[in-house]
Amino acid sequence: MKHSLKWGLRILPILYMAAIWIQSSLPSDQFVKLPDSELDRTIKESLHLIEFAILYVLLVLAFLTRQRRFTPTLNVICALFAALYGISDEIHQSFYPYRSASLFDIVKDFIGIAVSFYFIRTALFGGKFVRLKKALGRLRGL
Repeated sequence: MKHSLKWGLRILPILYMAAIWIQSSLPSDQFVKLPDSELDRTIKESLHLIEFAILYVLLVLAFLTRQRRFTPTLNVICALFAALYGISDEIHQSFYPYRSASLFDIVKDFIGIAVSFYFIRTALFGGKFVRLKKALGRLRGL
């Protein structure tokens, strides 16, 4: 069971990045379009705040399953990788006429990553958020 969980957590960021890439290639209303266009746009725009934060968290979870110690430097690398993937996603979207790319979207991506980074960094290395630290600690060295 532990072996399956460990490898599942390690593969999940790759699968998630593939899903982001595919979704970015499709029209924004491919799967869901709400009747109120303003609400639809607001919800979809707000997803930028969590989309790459989720990628960052998945990267952290994947690295926590390793036997080696999860360091503050590795934590920063996970955040930077998620941010760079967010930039590459915006560039990717710019090639599709039915998608848009903007600097504001990148800023929203970075804000989501920064908030998640704060909680994980503070839990693992700052001595706060004890429950989160315990939950993340259970994954160490699976």
